[in-house]
Order: sequence, then structure tokens, then C-alpha cells
Amino acid sequence: MDAALEIRLDQLARRHAEIGEAMAATGLSGSEFAKLSKEYSELSPIVDGIAALRQAQADMDAANEMAAGDDPEMKALAEEEAQSLRERLPDLEMRVRMSLVPKDEDDERNAILEVRAGTGGDEAALFAAELFRMYQRYAALKNWKFELLDISETGIGGFKEAAATVTGRGVFARLKFESGVHRVQRVPETEASGRIHTSAATVAVMPEAEEIDIQIDDKDLRIDVYRSSGPGGQSVNTTDSAVRITHLPTGLVVIQQDEKSQHKNKARALKVLRSRLYELERQVRDSARAADRKSQVGSGDRSERVRTYNFPQGRVTDHRINLTLYKIDKVMTGEALDEVIDALTAADTAERLAAAAE
Repeated sequence: MDAALEIRLDQLARRHAEIGEAMAATGLSGSEFAKLSKEYSELSPIVDGIAALRQAQADMDAANEMAAGDDPEMKALAEEEAQSLRERLPDLEMRVRMSLVPKDEDDERNAILEVRAGTGGDEAALFAAELFRMYQRYAALKNWKFELLDISETGIGGFKEAAATVTGRGVFARLKFESGVHRVQRVPETEASGRIHTSAATVAVMPEAEEIDIQIDDKDLRIDVYRSSGPGGQSVNTTDSAVRITHLPTGLVVIQQDEKSQHKNKARALKVLRSRLYELERQVRDSARAADRKSQVGSGDRSERVRTYNFPQGRVTDHRINLTLYKIDKVMTGEALDEVIDALTAADTAERLAAAAE
């Protein structure tokens, strides 16, 4: 390991010991103890990894020293032990380096998923519906709960927009790189000449925010209620149950009309609004890092083209990491989506490691 990393590891080990001593002292207030306890628990796995690495390094030094001796039997045993340790050390060092990489505090959150039809008319809406169902199938494969929030249909099987809450372990960590523009290239069923068309849909994945994360002042909201309507203006019900909430400071607008209860629609709209506001704060928080280092994986900007689905060639290409899979059917059923997400996660981890080493 390089000297800078060794110094960093020494600092962390010292800090861990200092916190342990401070926690053992008397006179700490409850809040002070809680703060120290949190930092101690966060440092503990890192320090355990450092201890394992340094013990392995010490063991290898001892084995090398023993292998330099005159006893043939001991020399053979020592060389075998040294070889085993040489094979283990890179993995132990990588684990320590990984533990130093700043973690995304939102990774374990649930997510709000929104898919909207982009350029391409009816074909874009059909593709948006297929993408939404792809994520629905993927959630089922992961044993996640996929709860519909709102769907605006076109009447021919397409979605103008659709939203859902995805609940489960590590949902946001798996879905966060899906945000952006998804492009489709294929021959629409309505195309008589057989020409390939290009359409697009926009995906937004936001960490679900709780009330404790985002405080919304009632005076900052304008709430309108009206009657829900389906495709073509067909009445869904005869009460003013649909809710439109406008957040006046930001201009964000959320509409919910799927539930027959105005109260439920309002609660769902507020949940989506909180998550959108939290995502805005998250983007501001990350902007400094993004300015310093342009992410290869991407910022998740909704205007950024992230992936192309080429049906005639049966391929899916993620442009951020130049990954192409010739298994579009399995991607669209959610079965092969993990291959794309794993590659994106690995690229992001590599970037974080490189940034931590700078």
C-alpha cells in the first residue's frame, strides 16, 4: 500500500480508539453519547478490516523470514504459508479500500419510479408502457413490492406517464442508475413501409423521502381537487377525488387520481412531492462532486440519453459504460436487467475508489 493510505488507516484506527475511550468516560449527555456511538459503529468494520489486513501482512513477513532459514521442512511450510497470504492480501486490501469509499446514504431507501413518454407520439407511449412493465417484472424477481401510484393511458396500450412506489431492501441502490432518457429503435406496428423509427421515454428514480426528511409548509402548497377522468375523458367516478398539488416555491406539480378517495390521493401526492423535493436537494448536494469529477456512469439527469433498445438487432446498449447485450427480450422481461445494473454499479464503485485515492 502507498504511504498516504497507510497514514489514513492509522488516523482511522486512532480515532476509533479515542471514541472508545470517550464513550467509557462519565459525564456524557445522551445526545453526545449517541453521536459518538454512531461514529464508533461506522468505524468499527473499517478498523476490523485494517486489523485483518495488518495481521496478514505481519504473518507474511514472519513466513518470509522463516522461509529464509536452513530447516528444509520449516522452509517448505513457510513458503506455502507465504504463498497463501500473498493470494489473500489483495482481497483484504481491496476490502479496506472499499470501506473508505463514501457511501450513498440513500442506497437503502425505497424508491419512487416515474416513466414518461418522450418524443415519438404513440410509439413513445407504447415504449414507456413496456419500460414500466419491465421494472414491474424486475421488482417481482427481486421480491420487492411494486405499488402503482398513477397511470395516464393513451387508449391503445401506451402510457403517457406512470408512477409507482418500489419497496424492498436496497431498492434505490439497484434502480438509481436507471434515471435518464431511454431510446428505442424499431419498426412500429402501424408502420406500413417497414421503416425503423426512433422514439424515447424518460425514467426518473427518486429515493422515497419521509416526513422527517422534508418539511413542507402548508402555505407553500396550492391544492386543487376535481373529478378523475380516464382515457378520452371517460368518467372514472362522480366525486371530486382527483388532487393536484402545486409547490409554490419550486413550481413542482403532482397529480394523483387513481384512488376513489380524495384523502388517499392527497396522501400519495404529498409522498411523491416530498420525494421530488428530496431529489432536488440531493442533486444540489451532489453538484459540487459532479463539478469536480464528471461521472462516467452519469448524474441521472433526465435529459441525459442513457440507453438504447434496438429491437431489429436484438441489442441493448448502455452509453455510459459502452455495454452492449444481445439479449433484448430478457432485458425487457427483467431477467437480464441485473447484468446492466451490475456493470453500472461496478463502474460507479471504480470511480468512487479512484476519487477516494486522489
